[in-house]
This record gives sequence, C-alpha cells and structure tokens, in this order.
Amino acid sequence: MNNEKQNIVVAGANGTTGRLIIDLLKESEKYKPIAMVRKQEQKDRFEQDNVAAVLADLEKELDHAVQNAHKVIFAAGSKGKNVIGVDQEGAKRLIDAAKKAEAKKFVMLSSMGADNPSASNELEDYLKAKQNADEYLKTSGIDYSIVRPGSLTDDKATGKIQLEEKIGQHGSITRADVAQTLVKALEDNVKHNKVFEIIEGETPIENAIKN
Repeated sequence: MNNEKQNIVVAGANGTTGRLIIDLLKESEKYKPIAMVRKQEQKDRFEQDNVAAVLADLEKELDHAVQNAHKVIFAAGSKGKNVIGVDQEGAKRLIDAAKKAEAKKFVMLSSMGADNPSASNELEDYLKAKQNADEYLKTSGIDYSIVRPGSLTDDKATGKIQLEEKIGQHGSITRADVAQTLVKALEDNVKHNKVFEIIEGETPIENAIKN
C-alpha cells in the first residue's frame, strides 16, 4: 500500500472556488495541492501558506505545470473576458499537458447548460466554449469526471447536493459544495468517465457521487 499523497494540480487556484478546493486538498490525507497561478505574488502567497505553487498561463505552454501531477482539477475561468483563449483553448492545452505527463485523472469544472449552449442568449458563447472543452476531454483518452453545477452562490457549504446526468431544471449550489464535489471526483472509481449536473439537494455529497 502506497501512502504517499497524490499531487493535484489546480488550475484557477486563485479564484473563489479554486481557493476552496486548495483548502480541502490541504486538509486531505490523500492529496497534496499544487496551486497553478499566473502571477508571482499569487505564487508567493500560496507558498507562505505552505501550499506548493507553479507559475503558468493557460494561453501558453503548460507542460512544466503538470510534470509531477497525479491528477488535475480545472477550475479556471476568464469570467467572460476570454472564453475562447482560457475556458476553451486553455482547458484543451491543460488536457494535452496532463495526458503527456501521464496524469491519472482530469476533473473538469464545467457548467450546467454546456450540453445545449444555444438555449441561453447571454451565456451562449461561454457555454459553447465549455462544451467544446468538455468534448475535447471526453475524446482525449485521459480518465475524467466532468462536473456541471447550476448557478454558484457564496453561501456556506451544506454537504448535500442533487446529482443527475441531466437534472432538467435550473438551480443553484454553493461554491463550497462544488469544491467538495470536485475533490471527491478525484477518486479513481468515482464517476469514471462521466458527465453530470449538480445543484443543491438532500443527498450527502459522498453518497451522491458514487457511481
């Protein structure tokens, strides 16, 4: 039995959800977080917090960022400013780098609606970018879980969600519960090569996410 912790590279580590993911990984007995950030001051801040960090830009070469990664969480986003460069092509670039590094799993933070981008006027470009990134991951050959939450809120974690392949209604979910779901999805046998939606619900996350 190998008790060594797995290195988890988190793209978007400095974002609101990303920081929650890093905190969960820090507390974990299985995982060691590696914060992937774009700015030196962000790297310094994580390192002062005893979190390993790597400087990398999703629009540039990424092989160095994942060279020691066992698994990867993509939680980055451009907040609508550069959906093609970051949300779509940045995700693809990281998938390619993770595969080259022989990472064992790639957990993608996507979005509810990414299966049908044209249904939303104001978010169509963003959802199309997420859809393209998701499809790329599905055909990449790397093991994956693709998590599509409803609208994100900053409320406290509930530890409970509703999870379905397709929920069929809009809903919201706390970022903290999304972060917990992404971390749970790192496990090899959890939602193996599956795409699923999540909103707030009544089922404990660890039960909801079992295959």
